[in-house]
Amino acid sequence: MLDPRSLEERRDEIAESIRKRRVSADVDAAIAAHKRVSALRTELDEANRLRNEHQKSGQRKLEADAREAHNARGRELKQRVAELESKLREAEAALEMAASTLPNFLHPAVPEGGEEDFATLGTWGEPRRFEFAARDHLAIGESLDLFDFESGAKVAGTKFYYLKNEAALLELALQRFAVDHVRRAGYVPHITPDLARPAILEGTGFNPRGAETQIYSIADADLCLVGTAEITLGGLQADTLHDEDALPIRHAGISHCFRTEAGTHGRESRGLYRVHQFTKVEMFVTCRPEDSEALHEEMRQIEERIFRDLEIPYRVIDVASADLGAPAYRKFDIEAWMPGRGEGGDWGEVTSTSNCTDYQARRLRARFRRRGSKKNEFVHTLNGTAIAIARTLIPLLENHQQADGSVSVPEALRPYTGFDVIGPR
Repeated sequence: MLDPRSLEERRDEIAESIRKRRVSADVDAAIAAHKRVSALRTELDEANRLRNEHQKSGQRKLEADAREAHNARGRELKQRVAELESKLREAEAALEMAASTLPNFLHPAVPEGGEEDFATLGTWGEPRRFEFAARDHLAIGESLDLFDFESGAKVAGTKFYYLKNEAALLELALQRFAVDHVRRAGYVPHITPDLARPAILEGTGFNPRGAETQIYSIADADLCLVGTAEITLGGLQADTLHDEDALPIRHAGISHCFRTEAGTHGRESRGLYRVHQFTKVEMFVTCRPEDSEALHEEMRQIEERIFRDLEIPYRVIDVASADLGAPAYRKFDIEAWMPGRGEGGDWGEVTSTSNCTDYQARRLRARFRRRGSKKNEFVHTLNGTAIAIARTLIPLLENHQQADGSVSVPEALRPYTGFDVIGPR
């Protein structure tokens, strides 16, 4: 959420963010709602002042007629205060609703446009040239008995799956591999809940309800399945006040992630690319405002190191304005080379990292106090994927497949798997 006090002052900047993001939001309605709240607060303050003066004036002895008139005036002032308090609550709710539709500001370097208008910030590795007919991860998984989508669909529905044999061990190995990477950078590992209250989802900028939601809600409970540990790690910061010396706070969350993936279809969603459940190691940072851009770069570098160690070619993109979620000020994606995608291979997103500035912190009421100051300020929050295991298995298997049908395990991962090759069967 944006600072309601800044809406009028930064009106044109907010309107430009809305235009570039191609979203439907009315900044002028939010400004009007804020003015309504400000006016009612002023009116309520005046009504309380009059009521306090009236109460003090009643402390002296009054004649019967004067006492009755005084009491009547007191009841009138009390009723007026109650009416204004009710109107203010309604106006504050309307302001919160109007402000919640407004996206975050945009970093000046964010490229304008849609999904295909990103800027490439760098690449690593070369797409492999195969001397044999390369297969996609589904064909590899079938020949090596690594996945069971049929049983997953029978037990839980389409887009669910079983990981088997070495794929199950790869899941566990990749978890610990990523955790060791982030621990070396100072991130404290957490195994987080897989459920959260809707208020926590809303606080981190996710929509837990409605036709467009990607969130599973639990029947007869005020709980939702989380789509990322960003939600539960962000929830740790709700209603907190940190000392400046405690910042930055680096957390890493290991969680199952659940997404409805409503409306997704097509070749890019085949197999493990878009599924309803997967395991992820997520980074989450809470920091001072002036540190967030440097920490955003730190998170990007951690993600790159992980994929370099996995020997998977990738590119880093600066995501374009209309492809950003509402909380993101700026977002970097890593897209891995997937030889089995399309004709001859293509890039596919495997990680992202976003600087959300104070957008989430305002909803979560996450603040800090500088040394020597009595003023509370909102922190900045950032999130980044250390590894999303289902998606990572795709380029891992496809890039390291061998002519005899086996898959070579990258050297850096071998201490975690206990084997250096999968198959052939």
